Amino acid sequence: MKTKTKIIILISIILLLLLSLYLYFENNYLQVSNYTIESNKIPKAFNGFKIAQISDFHNTKSKKLTNDLIKEIKNSKPDIIVLTGDLIDSYKLDINTAISFVKKINRVAPVYYVTGNHEARIESYEKLKDKLEENKVIILDDKLEIIKKDNSEINLIGIEDPSFNFNTYLDDATIIQDSLMLVQYAKNNFSILLSHRPELIETYAKNNFDLVLSGHAHGGQIRIPFIGGLVAPNQGLFPKYTNGIYEKDNTKMVVSRGIGNSILPFRVNNRPELVVIKLENK
Repeated sequence: MKTKTKIIILISIILLLLLSLYLYFENNYLQVSNYTIESNKIPKAFNGFKIAQISDFHNTKSKKLTNDLIKEIKNSKPDIIVLTGDLIDSYKLDINTAISFVKKINRVAPVYYVTGNHEARIESYEKLKDKLEENKVIILDDKLEIIKKDNSEINLIGIEDPSFNFNTYLDDATIIQDSLMLVQYAKNNFSILLSHRPELIETYAKNNFDLVLSGHAHGGQIRIPFIGGLVAPNQGLFPKYTNGIYEKDNTKMVVSRGIGNSILPFRVNNRPELVVIKLENK
C-alpha cells in the first residue's frame, strides 16, 4: 500500500472518530437553560418560584444523560416539575424506562404532565397513565391546577395533545381552542399553559395566557449557526419555534429543545436541554 493511501486512510479514521465523539457529546451532554419571567401579574409570594421543564424525554436509553438530568433537576431546587409531552417514544416504546425516571424526580418536587403526539400513537397509553398516577404525577388533560403559596395563587393549565382527536376533521388549532374553552379559570391570575405544540402560539395568545411551556420541535434537530433549526414536526423546514423564548401579544412561550430523539437518531449543534424558569414580580 502506498504511503499516500495510508495517510488518507489514517486521516479518514481520525475524522470518523472525531465525528463520533462530537455526536456522542451533542446527544449525551445536558445543557441547562435558565430563564426569568417577569410580570406584574405574578404575586410577590411567587418571587423566585422555580419551574423545571422536561420535554420530549422519549424514554431515552442514555444512562449518562438521564443521571445528569436527575442531578441537575435536584440542583435547580424547583418548586414544581413539568413534563411537556412525549415522555415515551411510540417507535421504540419503553414505559418502564420512562416510569423509572419519573420515580426519581417526583421525590424532588410535585410533577405535572401533559401528553404529546407520541402518547397518542400508543395503544398502551392508559397503562402509562395509570403508572404515572401511581407515582403521584398530576396529569393535566384539559384541566386546571391552582398553585398556592401563602395567600396567593397562580393557574397551571394543561392541554391534551390534539393527536388524541384522530377521528375528527378539525385542525389542531381548532381542537386546542375547543379544549381551552372547556377549562374554567380565573383570568386575573397569572396563568401558565402546558401544551406540547409550539406552532400553535397564535391560539395561546388569543386566549391571553401569560406563559406557555412547550416542546415538540426537538430544537430543529440540526441547528445551523445564525439560522436556527433545520426541521421540526408540524413546522417543516427552517421552523420558526424551536428553542428559547418567543412573544406574541401578551403571551410568552418557552420552547424546550427536549431530551431524547425519535425518528432522527441524533442531534447536531443542539444538545439535550433542561429548562429552569424563575418567576419574578415586576
